[in-house]
Amino acid sequence: MESSDVVAGFWGRMQARDWEGLGELLAEDLVVEWPVTAERIEGRSDFIRINAEYPEGWAIHVQRIVADGETVVSEVEVPHDTMGVHLVVSLWTVRDGKITAGREYWTEPGSDPSPEWRAPYVRRM
Repeated sequence: MESSDVVAGFWGRMQARDWEGLGELLAEDLVVEWPVTAERIEGRSDFIRINAEYPEGWAIHVQRIVADGETVVSEVEVPHDTMGVHLVVSLWTVRDGKITAGREYWTEPGSDPSPEWRAPYVRRM
């Protein structure tokens, strides 16, 4: 299986809440870092539990997946019924058909204020 297919499967199983199937794509010693909240998740089971216990009402919309060997980058939009829309860029390492490591940057559109000095050079999205 190509590394990009592993990550596409990861997001598909997340959307389906297929936690057992998700586990099949993750190395047991998986490490995922969330720098924005300064958290590190160590181990497949903790990563699955965090996602399984997240409050329902969310969906996964994959925007793109780009692979270069073992490194796969995904961009995903995650709307939630009550918490709004989140965007995530994930940097994955895939070896032997399993995700072994990840670094994810989660944010909300417009959550960081734009400095006034840039106003003449930018257009609001």
